[in-house]
Amino acid sequence: MDEMTQLRGLRADAPVPDRAALAPGRRRLTEAIAGGGRRTFLQRLRGDWRIASLGAVVAITAAALFLTQAVDLSASRPSGPAAVAGEPDLSSPAAALNQAADHLEQQKAPPEPRADQWIYTVEVFKRPRIAETEVIGQPDSTTPDWKPYAEPGAEEDPTDGTGSPRETYRAAESLPDSPAALLEKVRALYPAFDTERGRKESDDARTFRGLSALIESYPLSPAARARVYRALATVPGVGVTGQLVRDAAGREAIAVTFTEPGGHERRELLLSPSDYSYAGTRSVVTEDHEVKELGMVSRMTAGDVTDDRARTAAAVVDAQGETPRA
Repeated sequence: MDEMTQLRGLRADAPVPDRAALAPGRRRLTEAIAGGGRRTFLQRLRGDWRIASLGAVVAITAAALFLTQAVDLSASRPSGPAAVAGEPDLSSPAAALNQAADHLEQQKAPPEPRADQWIYTVEVFKRPRIAETEVIGQPDSTTPDWKPYAEPGAEEDPTDGTGSPRETYRAAESLPDSPAALLEKVRALYPAFDTERGRKESDDARTFRGLSALIESYPLSPAARARVYRALATVPGVGVTGQLVRDAAGREAIAVTFTEPGGHERRELLLSPSDYSYAGTRSVVTEDHEVKELGMVSRMTAGDVTDDRARTAAAVVDAQGETPRA
């Protein structure tokens, strides 16, 4: 058995949806919004809550918008947490997320991208850090990606498991202001799935997964992001670490957490402390346990990081292959 197959086995108790499993939720959302006079919403989701690489709000100057909307998050983020948004309040998830929403509601939204533009993102993937298992297969890596803002093929076929950034952007704009109403809609969109070990995903885990999909999306207006943050603060089981953590790129980040009841890993949704944009995601083992897979027993230790990724750039550009101007 190769090393990456063994690593996937170690994380078998974490939800690992595939695109086909998530397509029905996207289809129901598309139909619901179309029936209510709202816009379509097809969100590409990755396995184990790793959601389409499309998220982070940025302030963009008018001159830059004339040519391309762009931001390099790794270069622009200050080393400390106080430069733009002020000192983050990490006393509770409600304090942190409502503070983020308050800040975002004061920001002006840049124009929606044109249909012929592209979304450029860069993600850093860090090798899993597992104390008692040698991980050989996957090195640290940096991956650039381009996705059409409007993708007619995906929009016309909601069963293909992908959705355009435009669909997500417009659907997020149509979500209700009320946290309770917003959560009700999100819960209706994402069906629960069974993990590889047959443990069904809880309603709260499904809600966290759906909200994470929105938070990771790019672009997303400050007002829409603020609504999602306020709703996220009300989800049972959501927490926040009492201190800033380091993302896969080595930057300070606010860690909004969720642990599936009965699970052994904590999902961490990472936000920039300077502007509350999406910064990355991690999975952290919460307690020592053994995993038996194909006759092998592996030990997982509390503190092991099994998934660690950071978004270091997000931009709207005019063509595939184009990068933001310095």
